[in-house]
Amino acid sequence: MPQDKPVTLAAITGAHGVTGEVRLKLFGEGWESLRHFKRFNDGALTLTKIRDDNKGGAVARFAECTDRNTAEKLRGTAITVTRDDFPPLSDGEYYHADLIGLPAQTETGETLGSVVQVLNFGAGDVIEVERPNGRRFMVAMNKEAVPEWSAAGVVIDSAFVID
Repeated sequence: MPQDKPVTLAAITGAHGVTGEVRLKLFGEGWESLRHFKRFNDGALTLTKIRDDNKGGAVARFAECTDRNTAEKLRGTAITVTRDDFPPLSDGEYYHADLIGLPAQTETGETLGSVVQVLNFGAGDVIEVERPNGRRFMVAMNKEAVPEWSAAGVVIDSAFVID
């Protein structure tokens, strides 16, 4: 994955109160994960405070947003960082953004398509692969179904491939 490509972590859904705080819809691990970053959107937004909204989202304050009118103007703004800004990973870990777009093949080299989504329904990550004909299938992102993955692509055990 290009290291300078923006990765969307959240989106501003509107103002919260009158002092410039904003409500965030989160696309990652939770509001705590945003604490790893201070600057967003190529430095245009500086995070000064963030907290849980107790509804699955977050409430944040950015230094550049000091009143409700400014906060409302930010509605719909994606909150992004570059891949270079992410904390380093341990062995066996991956960022969803690193998997999207990777080519997928079987262990015998049969081309399956490319990863278009990473989902999590509560029991672990699931990747969605789009075949060249446009049809899609899903497979659990675990060692049995996906024995290998790297920046070059994912290898899916053919027993888990759905036609």
